[in-house]
Amino acid sequence: MDSESRDRPQTDFIESRDQPQTDFIYCNGAITELLKFGPCRLSSAHKLLFLVIPGNPGLVGFYRTFMQSLHSLLGYRHPVWAVSHAGHCDPPDTMDMTQDWSSAQQDVFGLSGQIEHKLSFLRAQVPRDTGLVLLGHSIGCYIILDMMRRDPGLKVLKAVLLFPTIERMSATPQGQLMTPLLCHMRYAAYLPVFLLSLLPRGLLRVLASLVFSGVSCLDPSVVSPTVSLLTGDPAANAIYMGGQEMKQVLERDNVTIRQHLDKLVFYYGASDLWCPVQYYHDLKQDFPTGHIRLCEKGLRHAFVLDSGREVATMVLEWIRTDLHT
Repeated sequence: MDSESRDRPQTDFIESRDQPQTDFIYCNGAITELLKFGPCRLSSAHKLLFLVIPGNPGLVGFYRTFMQSLHSLLGYRHPVWAVSHAGHCDPPDTMDMTQDWSSAQQDVFGLSGQIEHKLSFLRAQVPRDTGLVLLGHSIGCYIILDMMRRDPGLKVLKAVLLFPTIERMSATPQGQLMTPLLCHMRYAAYLPVFLLSLLPRGLLRVLASLVFSGVSCLDPSVVSPTVSLLTGDPAANAIYMGGQEMKQVLERDNVTIRQHLDKLVFYYGASDLWCPVQYYHDLKQDFPTGHIRLCEKGLRHAFVLDSGREVATMVLEWIRTDLHT
C-alpha cells in the first residue's frame, strides 16, 4: 500500500472502514499476503488484535466476509487481520514466491515452517504487549496450539479454534481419502495444477464459479482467492503442506490444551469429515470444564463459502464477556 493511503485523514478511514487493506510482504523469506480491517500498522496504542490463522489452502481472501463482519460487530474498535500461509498467495508482478533460494531450503512451506512463519510475523509486525485474539480454522487451529507451545510469552487472551484439525488427520474419512494423493501421488497432483495455471484468469473465474455451483448461498468474495489459488504455485504449496499435515498431525497436544484451557474455545462440526464428532466427544471427555462446542446449525467445514457472517456473530458471543468488548 502506498504512503499516501496510509497517511490519509482519519475521516477518510472512517468512511471506508469496511474496506480492507491488502499488503504483500516477505516473511521468513516467503511471499505472504496480509488482509487488514482497521489500522494498517499497529502501535503501542493498539491493545488488542484479532488475528486469523487460515486453514489449508491458506489464502486470506477466503476470510474477507468473516473478518468484515467481525470488525463491524466489534464496533470497529479493534483491528482484525489475517496472515496467509507462506506461499499461499498470488504475488504481484514485482515480487517472487521467495526472496531468495535459502527460503525454500529452510522448508518455510512445510507445516513446521508455517508455524515459525506465523511467529516471525508476530515478532515483526505486532508489538509484544498487544493482546491477541487468535482465530484459527482447520489446520490453523493446530498452528495456533503449536505457536502457544513454542512461545509461551505470547499475550494470547483468547484462541477460537473453528473446525479444528488438531489430531489424527490421516485417520479421518477425508484424511483416508486424501492421504494417498497428498503423500504418495503429490507430483502427479502438480500436473493438473500446472495445466490450470496456463489458462486465462477469466476462464479460471468461470471454472471456479462452476466448482461452487452446488453451494446455494455462495459468498461471491471467495471466487477471487480461488482463482489466485489456481494460478499454480499457491496450489502446489498447499498440496505440499497438506502432505505434511497427514504425516505430522497425529496425537492431540493435551499438555498445551491443559495449560491454556481457560483461553481456548473449540467449535466442532456435526458432520465434518476432517474432524469427526467422535473427536469432539473425546476432547469433551478429557477436558470436561473446557469451552468445547458442537455445531447445531449444520455448518460445513469450509464455513467461509456461505456462513462467514454467521460464524463471526457466534465467535463474538463466545468471547464478548471475557474481553469486555
